[in-house]
Amino acid sequence: MKPRERVAKSLRREKPDRCPMQISFTPEFAARLRADLHQAGATMHNPHGGGNTYELERALGEDLLLTSVGWANSYYANETLGASGESYTDEWGIGFRNQHYETRFGPGFYTEMVKFPLADRKALDTWQPPDPNRPELYHEAERLLALHKDEYWIVGVTVTTIFETAWALRGLQQMLIDFTEDPPLADAILEFPFRYHLAAAERLVRMGVDMIWVGDDVGTQRGMYISPRTWRRFFKPRMAEFISTLKAINPEVKIAYHSDGNIISIIPDLIEIGLDVLNPVQPACMVPAVLKKEFGDRLCFWGTIDEQYTLPFGTAQEVREQVLDRIEKVGYDGGLILGPTHHVQLDTPLENFWAMINTITGSERGSVHGPEGANNVVTAQA
Repeated sequence: MKPRERVAKSLRREKPDRCPMQISFTPEFAARLRADLHQAGATMHNPHGGGNTYELERALGEDLLLTSVGWANSYYANETLGASGESYTDEWGIGFRNQHYETRFGPGFYTEMVKFPLADRKALDTWQPPDPNRPELYHEAERLLALHKDEYWIVGVTVTTIFETAWALRGLQQMLIDFTEDPPLADAILEFPFRYHLAAAERLVRMGVDMIWVGDDVGTQRGMYISPRTWRRFFKPRMAEFISTLKAINPEVKIAYHSDGNIISIIPDLIEIGLDVLNPVQPACMVPAVLKKEFGDRLCFWGTIDEQYTLPFGTAQEVREQVLDRIEKVGYDGGLILGPTHHVQLDTPLENFWAMINTITGSERGSVHGPEGANNVVTAQA
């Protein structure tokens, strides 16, 4: 079964030949994996799918390929952003700084926002968002569709759709204050990323992607960090317009929504406005089998493999058992795309990573024979 057929069947809530999978990696883990697979090239991997070669994803037998247009691409500095040294400013005027960390597998870094161009509300008088209609933003999507549309399920990524980009413009604390003290100002700021990402998503749908992936992190481990009432006031109407606009262009396009954390209180709202797929379903926050039982007749799921404990700190056997548990309890009749609940991190042992891949695919696609990077092989799919 071709990857795109496998995904389409699962999203029809029919059981495919195996559960489809999608896996993203931090740039540091991607470099380790590339070395493990003896792949040449040093192009920095963007886990959101901005500017990737897709060699890693195809070698692993992934079923979905991601192409990203939007602010999420700013999280990793590259030559397009004009990055130099430890900090950079993106085209939105948002400033980033590298934050370094150490693991047993070597050093890495994340980026955090340190400059917020709309922190002073007076900046609204002169600030302008980037233009989402620039042709160069879509060159990667054009290439991906031309090369791989017949084989793979193609996902247009416009995550950080509204809230995350808005608070990166305003500052998180001030954005939360605005929801209560100045709702009209909050609305004005939210409109910038909303309209930008909607324009990008519309173009990607017209180009022929199979799915649009939207979303914003609005959950914590124990619940939402903005109230469901606030979400319904500021975000539900916008997401409803987002989804209806795209489905008016192509009724067959699927919409996936991402939020980390426990967002069970708004899942019925998301279903009501036309959502097809929920991502990433963190098992430390929400029980995947319970969500399947409660919502599985109206919603498909993408993720469910624990990135907080099991993949980085569990055993290979625990990884295998969790994958089999998800297939049995969530994917038994389709409706599931398996993958980690975040990008695979640098602290993940390759033994655990290959245990996940092998168990999903049902074959010994990668086998670890000793120290890191020693005689590890994988069979690439055509």
